[in-house]
Amino acid sequence: MTTDTPARLLQLLSLLQTPREWPGGELAGRLGVSRRTVRRDIDRLRDLGYPVQATMGSDGGYRLVAGKAMPPLVLDDEEAVAIAVGLRAGAGHALEGVDEASVRALAKLEQVLPARLRHRVSTLQAATTPLTSGDGASIAPETLTVIASTVAGQERLRFGYRAKDGTESRRLTEPHRLVSTGQRWYLVAYDLGREDWRTFRVDRIGDPFATGARFTPREPPTGSAAEYLRRSIQRRPDAYEYDIDVTFAAPAEFVTARLPRWLGTPPTRAPGQVGSPERTSEQSSAWTSAQAGAQVSPHGEGECRLRATTGAPVEWVAMRLATLGCEFSIREPAELVRCAAELGGRLSRAAGGGTAGPG
Repeated sequence: MTTDTPARLLQLLSLLQTPREWPGGELAGRLGVSRRTVRRDIDRLRDLGYPVQATMGSDGGYRLVAGKAMPPLVLDDEEAVAIAVGLRAGAGHALEGVDEASVRALAKLEQVLPARLRHRVSTLQAATTPLTSGDGASIAPETLTVIASTVAGQERLRFGYRAKDGTESRRLTEPHRLVSTGQRWYLVAYDLGREDWRTFRVDRIGDPFATGARFTPREPPTGSAAEYLRRSIQRRPDAYEYDIDVTFAAPAEFVTARLPRWLGTPPTRAPGQVGSPERTSEQSSAWTSAQAGAQVSPHGEGECRLRATTGAPVEWVAMRLATLGCEFSIREPAELVRCAAELGGRLSRAAGGGTAGPG
């Protein structure tokens, strides 16, 4: 029997968070109390904002339903470990769909995990190898959680940083946001030493340290951290991102379903855009509306076109395009055209039993 009311309420809440209806008698038996005490505890949970729904009947049932706000979750050991392992695996590789909110959730969870569960999480992660795409560098989850905590707590962050040319430096920053491009994580922050905004690749950050010094958040020049990152990458002479322009001899729905989302969504070729001439102003308008809807041309041409910016290696992009199952034509960049030609020649030689060459 649980005599401590707060502990009993947590135990009751944990039971109710299982998606099922609990008869009052079963809850009373699990908690070792009377049905009357269960009813009182249910009323206490409701007073705390938990939407507990009761059903009529000889044994009356209770179910926790969706409310206006997200109530705190109560997890058992196995649930906590499973969630932490999943968040760590995604966060460490900037996987598609895993954004700053996921990293914040991981930071909160790992902060309260008992030592025995943290050990289980680390052991499980060390024993697994994720299959990732492109050259997105892996990142220690601890690095991301430290950064996310300083972003959420508006706390200055100190770290070592390695530039592309290998130059090492120490930075003191006011971290603003973590941004995932689907291939890499970036930190957008105000660099106190440079007295200006900067973007940092998180896989090049070492020994992040939360200083404990609070700061009043500044607004990035562009208003949005994602937009600041985009502009920062575009104006850097050593930016690895590049634009691609590919035409597919297949409907947009077919191509979209097979392309990785980090390459974008291919818009339908505008009416009259057969082949690859330069677009007129009228065609440009049609192109813009096609990008928004990505619908198949009403003329039944069954073609679509993709324009996107990516940081994936051209070898990876060429390979993904070649496995879509339809004909395609690359307009730009020239590096991707050359890479696709080399890949095609290599595959042709392999299929024909020819002698492997340097290409």
